[in-house]
Amino acid sequence: MSSIDQTILLHEISKLKSKQAQWEPYAWYKEVRENNSVFYDTEQDVWNVFSYEHAKRVLFDHQLFSNKKERSLVTVPRMDNRSNVNFVDPPEHRNRRALLAKAFTPRALEVWEPRIQAVVNELIMGIEDLTTIDVVEKLAIPLPVTVIADLLGVPSKDWARIKFWSDIIFLPYAKDTYDDIAAQKAQVMKEFYEYLYPIVLEKRKHPVDDIISDLTKAELEGEKLTDEEVVMSAIGLLGAGNETTTTLISNVFYSMLFDKPGVYQEVRADLSLVPNLIEEVLRFRFPAPMDRKVTQDTDVFGHPMKQGQMVVAWIGAANRDEAQFAHAEEFDIHRPNNQHHLTFGAGPHFCLGAPLARMEARIALASFVKRFANIEPAPGFELTEHLTDSALGQSLKSLPIRLA
Repeated sequence: MSSIDQTILLHEISKLKSKQAQWEPYAWYKEVRENNSVFYDTEQDVWNVFSYEHAKRVLFDHQLFSNKKERSLVTVPRMDNRSNVNFVDPPEHRNRRALLAKAFTPRALEVWEPRIQAVVNELIMGIEDLTTIDVVEKLAIPLPVTVIADLLGVPSKDWARIKFWSDIIFLPYAKDTYDDIAAQKAQVMKEFYEYLYPIVLEKRKHPVDDIISDLTKAELEGEKLTDEEVVMSAIGLLGAGNETTTTLISNVFYSMLFDKPGVYQEVRADLSLVPNLIEEVLRFRFPAPMDRKVTQDTDVFGHPMKQGQMVVAWIGAANRDEAQFAHAEEFDIHRPNNQHHLTFGAGPHFCLGAPLARMEARIALASFVKRFANIEPAPGFELTEHLTDSALGQSLKSLPIRLA
């Protein structure tokens, strides 16, 4: 199987061409969910599900829909090592996941809260005398990458380099640029690996209180991880640990400005609403499609799915399913069940970093609204100028806002 055949190209399935359409795919989601909620893409031999119940079943039922797969829409180069949790299922998955989960345990989230707060305070100090800022550049990018670098034990002064590498690793593939993107990813993986390898060797000799040190000491199936496995695990954690949270924080500000103007003041008056706002952004504005492999012939969704075929659960569509969320197309931070979204996955592969992402977004937003009386879009804001290709379709590469 060639490299391009191993990659599921989402834009070839959705046929959404413009940046605007990829940023706002929700009308297409609604149409497909209501008229053709399980459909087969013949070109790529991929099934697609759009309803909440179907998406949840795909994520939970690892015996029918496996994460052990040769094809994927995940654009991160494969990490073929024992510690990689992304391409195995229970029971094997439990041991590997426990290994990474254990790496976080010495620092329960409460222990890290003051450090995250300190990073946020420093970032806010850097903007408090400005009238217009790019909130992606000044907050959404530096916060998560600094925090995950700290957690792993990588010099946080290198955050810009780590962010650059992560961005390339998460670039989406496209038919016409496939070879070029694959070459960029391979080069970046080489640079990332060569950067981390000496750090891992040093921590194996002189372990301290961080995740890379924990991984050098951890055992799996009675054996310690090799240096290469620790490096590849660190690359995965550094990449995933900043990409999702950057997107979340960026989208929080976009939603306050454009999805529900006025919500900034509401949250400022009652900071207890901050977690609700974050959950609603995760539900309302986060495509996050996920894929699985069909393990046996089945008609569980009323269609003949064959063993070995791929299925994509369109999470952004599932999160706006009226059967699960009343008035799902409305942005409502008072929604009683908005935390039931599937953005961080569900079942055995639920995102390990979800609590950390939520905490970073909560601290960043609460601190920001306390400091600034109001925000407005910068004059002359044109959305498409601020979008970039990402694994999720389009994401904000910048968001200029005016501070009051």
